Amino acid sequence: RNPLPFDEDDVVLAGELASRAAVAIDNARWFQSVRNTALTLQRSLLPDHSPHHPGLELASRYQPAQATSEVGGDWYDVIPLADAKTALVVGDVMGNGIDAAATMGRLRTATCAYADLDLAPGAVLQHLDKITCDLEHYIVTCLYIVYDPRTRQCTIANAGHMPPALARPGQAPVYLDLPAAAPLGVGGIPFETTTAELTPGDLLVLYTDGLVETRQHPIDDRLSVLLGFLDDPRRPLEETCDRLLYGLRHPDDHDDVALLVARAL
Repeated sequence: RNPLPFDEDDVVLAGELASRAAVAIDNARWFQSVRNTALTLQRSLLPDHSPHHPGLELASRYQPAQATSEVGGDWYDVIPLADAKTALVVGDVMGNGIDAAATMGRLRTATCAYADLDLAPGAVLQHLDKITCDLEHYIVTCLYIVYDPRTRQCTIANAGHMPPALARPGQAPVYLDLPAAAPLGVGGIPFETTTAELTPGDLLVLYTDGLVETRQHPIDDRLSVLLGFLDDPRRPLEETCDRLLYGLRHPDDHDDVALLVARAL
């Protein structure tokens, strides 16, 4: 609309716009590179497990945060133990980026080592607490469960983690009532062990807080919504995982999610 030719001021303005755009593009590429590196590390540290263990059928998911440039330190694990037992683990390193993913890998490796010693769940968390105290400022929540298919008993120890959900055919799903406990890294606090029974068809859902916590909704409301997705424990486990993720997650969520679902056979 301006018929006048460009002058030196216009050249300076165009150069300034180009410089600012170049910085923005470079920053975006750098943040994407950091995210890709952390995500690759995170996924490489998560387990590849069989969907079937003695007395259990399993399914799992890991989904990184959608709205940040860095992933976090959420993890899950399924560890075969002696006497046909199985350890189910889910944990969350508070923080994000490569450091959180690396810390997650160290704690997952330590968990596997202590589990192999056939320690009680409370003792495993006690040892992990000592390790976490040496990891500078990190605080970690963790849920450690040992399932014995011979007795159908779950032995559970919790370190400040979200309670697992239990869905039984013909009954309303509930959250297991576990003793309150501090996260790993606080130091010097004992971890109590409780038991729960799984009968054939029962569904146990372990997850990290990224599945239910948002900035817009009360946590109790979100926990109630999660239970609503467990209305049919007989639904295929892969479908249950998808329903939980697609029903509870949003594109702008700022936390990653680890999800582990187990059905007693």
